[in-house]
Amino acid sequence: MTDPLVDELRARYPRVALTHEWLSVPGGSEKVIEAILRLVPHAEIFCSVYDPAPFGTDITDRPVHPSFIQRIPGATSHYPKLLPLMDTAFRRFDLSGFDLIVSSNHACAKNVRTPPGVPHVCYCHTPMRYAWDPEFLLQEDLAPAARAIVKPLTAYLRRVDARGSKQPTLIAANSSFVAGRVRDWWGREASVVHPPVDAARFLERERRVADDAPYLVFGRLVPYKRPDTAVQACRKLGRRLVVAGDGRFMEHVREAAGGDPNIELRGRVSDEEADELLATCRALLFPGVEDFGIVPVEAQAAGMPVIAYGEGGVRDSVLDGVTGVLYDDPSAAGLAAAIERFEGLSLDDAALRAHAQEFGPDVFHERFGAALLQGFDAQSMNRDDELMRTGDR
Repeated sequence: MTDPLVDELRARYPRVALTHEWLSVPGGSEKVIEAILRLVPHAEIFCSVYDPAPFGTDITDRPVHPSFIQRIPGATSHYPKLLPLMDTAFRRFDLSGFDLIVSSNHACAKNVRTPPGVPHVCYCHTPMRYAWDPEFLLQEDLAPAARAIVKPLTAYLRRVDARGSKQPTLIAANSSFVAGRVRDWWGREASVVHPPVDAARFLERERRVADDAPYLVFGRLVPYKRPDTAVQACRKLGRRLVVAGDGRFMEHVREAAGGDPNIELRGRVSDEEADELLATCRALLFPGVEDFGIVPVEAQAAGMPVIAYGEGGVRDSVLDGVTGVLYDDPSAAGLAAAIERFEGLSLDDAALRAHAQEFGPDVFHERFGAALLQGFDAQSMNRDDELMRTGDR
């Protein structure tokens, strides 16, 4: 069965270039890439580095063009250290002959040179956060020499990011929070198109929550997600907590747990174990600030409430008092108070699952497909405005 939207996009844009930061480890932004490819299956991909091994045929069965960075030994594993080269890598791509540029951006993918008269639609996961938010890098365990270059490096990256932000014709942000960053940091307006979340696979999962069920932290253990805050809050209240995930912040989390028998550090878990945790844990604790945050939507689809610090993408995905609790104090005491508030609520399972479906792949398909079509119209309007300014009619 054909898709009229896909047919219209193919007819309007016979050749499409899709730029993405790097293709090395599948994650949330790569799921967005796969969803974009369902709209423009004829697209060619341009990225800084490419390792086909962990990807399926949605990615591998098409032309993928890595940059010159690919030729640096170890680049597919150590690409974050090569960030200062990324702007040059993307600007060197020759995209002449394409009818549409789509960038999947959180660093430099939008910085490609857009050919004159060609629409460029940017799906913005975030502007370059480590360039604009000094707190982001300060949370990391940096060596003294690395800390010494943070200030000049971030100043350079801000200039690169600001210049690149002028390339897209149209910007779609993955949350209202990111749209605010686009406005504040880039001086541009962005529509909001939430990323696709496969909520359907969780909707029929049965919830089996005992009176003494633990709370849950789930995902990569990195500083900005503040998993240690969840540990501290649960220890303060004497509540059970399961921490499912691993990462470079694990030792900090272990120190925060202090051997408390109520705190279980599971490490990385299988899909089957994750499903069991979603079915049996009391609520998801989400104390960090995410650009969007797919895990809270998946939790709600499984009928699990979310207790989240009320900044970032969760303001779009969690309804306070309906599908969970949002709180304003980022400290462990603030989260502890939110847990106590949650324990006094009675939330409706059906409302949780219904809300999660608003972020499904079909919704993304329609909304981002409309943005791609709008990019053509926006490019035409920009060209007309330029002609009016120059008087060349």
